[in-house]
Amino acid sequence: MKKIKNLSEASFLKLFFAFVTAAFLIAAVCMPDRSTMLSGLWKITTSTAKISSNYFAIGGYAASFLNAGLVALTCTLLFVIFRATPNNVSTLAFLLTVGFGTWGINLLNILPTVLGVLLYALVKKEKPGKLVNAMLFSTGIAPLFSELLFRYPSTQYLGFNWLGAVLALTVGLAVGFFLPAGLVHAPKVHKGFDLYSAAVPVGMMAFLINATLFKTMGLDVDSLSTSGDLAVTSRLTANIFCGSLFGLCILLALLLGCTPKDYWQLLRRKEESISFSAACGNAPFLMNVGVFGLFILATYNLIGAPFTGVTFGVMFCMLSCCNSGSHPLNVLPLVLGYAVSSAVCSWLSPLLGGTFACAINTQAVCVGMAYANGLSPIVNKYGWRWGFAASVIHYLLVTSMPKLHGGFCLYNGGLTAAITCLIFVPVLEHHFRTKAERKMKV
Repeated sequence: MKKIKNLSEASFLKLFFAFVTAAFLIAAVCMPDRSTMLSGLWKITTSTAKISSNYFAIGGYAASFLNAGLVALTCTLLFVIFRATPNNVSTLAFLLTVGFGTWGINLLNILPTVLGVLLYALVKKEKPGKLVNAMLFSTGIAPLFSELLFRYPSTQYLGFNWLGAVLALTVGLAVGFFLPAGLVHAPKVHKGFDLYSAAVPVGMMAFLINATLFKTMGLDVDSLSTSGDLAVTSRLTANIFCGSLFGLCILLALLLGCTPKDYWQLLRRKEESISFSAACGNAPFLMNVGVFGLFILATYNLIGAPFTGVTFGVMFCMLSCCNSGSHPLNVLPLVLGYAVSSAVCSWLSPLLGGTFACAINTQAVCVGMAYANGLSPIVNKYGWRWGFAASVIHYLLVTSMPKLHGGFCLYNGGLTAAITCLIFVPVLEHHFRTKAERKMKV
């Protein structure tokens, strides 16, 4: 433990990535349906993967965990092979990508954009190690390539075809090639108040491609069904796996010397942009993984979330910010904003003659709430009231966003967070004082 405790931030994060990878791979062989694991993995790989595709239903539980584990292994190997130096952004990229391993990403549909980023490195003569984060973020548009490969331009499943393969590879190379430039400029859009910064260029590219290949061509993307029966869920599987993984993180953090005081100091950090592993140390970071993870799991149990492959995976997407500033205290106002918004809208909708479909425990809203977590910098800078208000705006927008990108952007809620910042942050900066200014009575 002493050697692990003294590891550099980069070495510790690589070890953490390997630990998460092993957890998913071990879980895969422990699932009751492990006998169908490989055939299920093939079904996942060859299915369409538009938003809300439930891998638990498509391939089974063992195959879903195996797919997530193999995706995690691929991400870890990219850091090792290209000698990258992981940081807090790498933690976000890794956990986001792994979280999609049960509802949108597989080893096949991530290849085109990863190769596109490698092409960018070759053309610009940059070291690939500096672009591993970009490779991982590029997979946020992966469902599009399953769509192009197996179904385009039909609304019916066509299977593998050479025209689809060429189209998917061409579009993927283009997206991966231009994405690094978008990632550099994305923070200027939301001024650092959206932790899911990569959602901006990924979402805009999905918007452009959806408009070009579908809307302009008269192809109705809304008629493209998602894959997997959303009724296939497992609360037991989610609770056992997540409870064990996050509990073990807490135990390991304690063995590495993290004290309650150390973790309290992490919770008291007020910077909008921070790396917990760099600023507070490896052990407090690992403690936050465990505590924040259990907080997310408890929240989803409390609201009665359906534990499909989607809602299971999105818990890790929410956890991805655990090294970039999010923790239970600054995320709680955002969760409460969603809960109150749902209650108010469920009361108002019938009075207005509407059909309410955005209850707090519906899958779409659960996914949106996970990404509202990206607005935690607003809580840090302006206080819980304005974080609560930002969460309300996010709730009102999140289910309308897929119309823009056709359901091909896995970062839908992150893009919604950026739009929320565009609407709300100028109002905050112009009319209200920050917590620091209020404290100083400026």
